[in-house]
Amino acid sequence: MEDPYLWMENLQDERVLKLIEEENRRFRKFVGELSDKLFPEVWEYFSIPTVGSARITKREVIVSTREKDRQVIRWLNGEVIVDSKELERESEDEVLLQGFTTDREGKRLAYSFSIGGADEGTTRIIDLETGEVIEEITPSVWNIVFLEDGYYFARFYRKEKTPDGINPPAERLFWKDEEGEKMIFGEGLGSGYFMELSKSSDEKYAMLTVTYGWNKAEIYFGPIDKPEEWKKVYSAEVPAEPIDVVNGKLFILTKEGKGLGKIIALKDGQVEEVVPEGQFPLEWAVIIRDKIVAGRLVHASHRIEVYTLNGKKVREFTFDFPGSVYPLDKDNERVILRYESFTVPYRIYELKDGLRLIDEKKIEGNFKVEEDFAISKDGTRIHYFIVKGEKDEKKAWVFGYGGFNISLTPRFFPQVIPFIKRGGVFVMANLRGGSEYGEEWHRSGMRENKQNVFDDFIAVLGKLKEEGYKVVAWGRSNGGLLVAATLVQRPDVMDAALIGYPVIDMLRFHKLYIGSVWIPEYGNPDDPKDREFLLKYSPYHNVKPQRYPPILIYTGLYDDRVHPAHALKFFMKLKEVNAPVYLRVETKSGHMGASPETRARELTDLLAFVMRALQ
Repeated sequence: MEDPYLWMENLQDERVLKLIEEENRRFRKFVGELSDKLFPEVWEYFSIPTVGSARITKREVIVSTREKDRQVIRWLNGEVIVDSKELERESEDEVLLQGFTTDREGKRLAYSFSIGGADEGTTRIIDLETGEVIEEITPSVWNIVFLEDGYYFARFYRKEKTPDGINPPAERLFWKDEEGEKMIFGEGLGSGYFMELSKSSDEKYAMLTVTYGWNKAEIYFGPIDKPEEWKKVYSAEVPAEPIDVVNGKLFILTKEGKGLGKIIALKDGQVEEVVPEGQFPLEWAVIIRDKIVAGRLVHASHRIEVYTLNGKKVREFTFDFPGSVYPLDKDNERVILRYESFTVPYRIYELKDGLRLIDEKKIEGNFKVEEDFAISKDGTRIHYFIVKGEKDEKKAWVFGYGGFNISLTPRFFPQVIPFIKRGGVFVMANLRGGSEYGEEWHRSGMRENKQNVFDDFIAVLGKLKEEGYKVVAWGRSNGGLLVAATLVQRPDVMDAALIGYPVIDMLRFHKLYIGSVWIPEYGNPDDPKDREFLLKYSPYHNVKPQRYPPILIYTGLYDDRVHPAHALKFFMKLKEVNAPVYLRVETKSGHMGASPETRARELTDLLAFVMRALQ
């Protein structure tokens, strides 16, 4: 099939760079003054200090936080270990801190950072006692697990072949010590396979999960220091993950059965069911002392359940607002939990004997969170949240995703608060393709079932329109595909469209950057059967002359996960049919965002576009 805009996949092409410059200028003209006026307000909410992750060490807890215009990794007492501002001075460019891990003793810390928000960057390992950099690894590595005499790590091959000769993209696991590094796992595994290594709380055992796409899992188990003895102990055609080891017994959270999640235990080849499936999905679990602490998703928000190791439920904790709750880290005595909601940037809880609030940040104002259901084309009930302030001027900003087994649970969007305070409402839709209602919910929105996701979104948008709302549809990444597909199919159900960092060309996604790893989720364009259903909904191939609402497509030049050409080519197709479309390309941003101010500017531009489009 001929592609008139194939040349746009070359981001060095002068025509591409000229278009980006011109369209950025044109978009700036559209939102300029309003965006500048709104920025201080968005920045106020964006720059609220938030805790992102934590690690419990024997010395003290280490946390990563975003504080106004910088990201830091620090001891809980406030002493800063890594500061993004220092890294920016050093690199003379914008830096995004991506994550960190430590050893249990609190002697070594590994962190990764990238320039301009790219996925690929640099990993540094530092001595926490002296602050010295012990090692620097470029490109960055992940999943570092420290042992006394070295560490394990995973390397993701994006451009070159793996040591065993497999074409990229592919992942391999290594061991590194004074003698150098050696590959210890992954030989022969192709694209689409991912690995996650963790060690048991008693630090004796390795628990390695190998997943294919987002759909199946194998778990390997053995002595932490003897990778040659790791053996496959569990395999499933559904997601599964190890929880921990107690007295040589391996506890696993698996989606086998109806796909709602249950906890099983393995020992000497024997399997016992500990916590059976319930009505709602079990999303995560950890073990502290002699108790299992688990997070259950009830209509897309979490409650905490506590069980004995035999599976008897002993306690339950719920929250005042629907929220997202995930464990940041644990030791044998306690687990640190992070809670977030639409108007609560974060709360940190410690769960030991009871649930204790350690720290929180919340937004002042009268807000309420309502829940409702829309009926999709095939009769499926689609849950959504509605966040309201003191007034409702019938303007709805609707966020969706629907894919990759990811559940959309309540979270804080800084640019949405000013919108709500001006009489808007924010809606988050829980579409098929996610994991809000278990693995069956995920599978009914992937591959040949992808149209269900668009129908679900159309049902939510349509219901809001019937209730008299002006509606903006918003999605990012796979959510950008969602909004783009909905836009070309049913432009009448939205009054504006926000399409961010999107996957759009469903016949070439697997040829751009790491796109081939999404084949298990979307299908393979090189397979004639898959190509048929991909072509049916591919937004790039289904643009036709019709009446379109105002559209903003936004991406980042440094996005090395979803190629910016998806956005650029779709923009050109929409221009062909005279759609009112704008393009915003962040020249300092990757898929994961960029520095705090660059990210906040982008979010403010989204808000300004929404307000202009809904005037």
